[in-house]
Amino acid sequence: MPTNTEKPLFIPIILGTARQGRESEHAARVVFEQTKKRAKVETELIDVRNLPMRLDDAGEQMKDPAFSATIERCDGLIIVTPEYNHGYPGLLKHALDMNLKEYIHKAVGICGVSAGPMGGARVIENLLPVMRELGLVAIFEDVNFGHVGKLFDEQGKLLDQNYIRRVDKFLDELIWMSRVLRHGRENIAPV
Repeated sequence: MPTNTEKPLFIPIILGTARQGRESEHAARVVFEQTKKRAKVETELIDVRNLPMRLDDAGEQMKDPAFSATIERCDGLIIVTPEYNHGYPGLLKHALDMNLKEYIHKAVGICGVSAGPMGGARVIENLLPVMRELGLVAIFEDVNFGHVGKLFDEQGKLLDQNYIRRVDKFLDELIWMSRVLRHGRENIAPV
């Protein structure tokens, strides 16, 4: 049980596509709004569209100090990503690769978005080995935003409120895991 003096968790959300007309932005905003409602949790929405990335280099060679500081500070991470041709956007991978040690022993939850019925299940499956290689600890809850074109109105308002319950269950697990891993990072020396 958290104490009243425990510092808030910091759990940013990464929107993993820069495409024009991206419907995953609506899903990211729903997750962001639900995360902001959580007591003792701070968050921010990171849009890969706004990260300074060069296309003629990769990895830590193009590390952005502000993005790295955000990832270093975070206790957990949420990735909201569309599924493109059964995979994740290349720009998301390019952005994730800018950091390495900053991810180690931190929790991550993934929300998949797709136009079809699978709700990004394949993109989540494809990202799990990447998360593990980066040193992140993936939670077992996911949120799958399927048929995304029918989930939101023209203004981006969620039409199916059942997703709020799904996001809340996802956040419960991510917050718990983030708290446990922060305790471990702060109190248990690596061997």
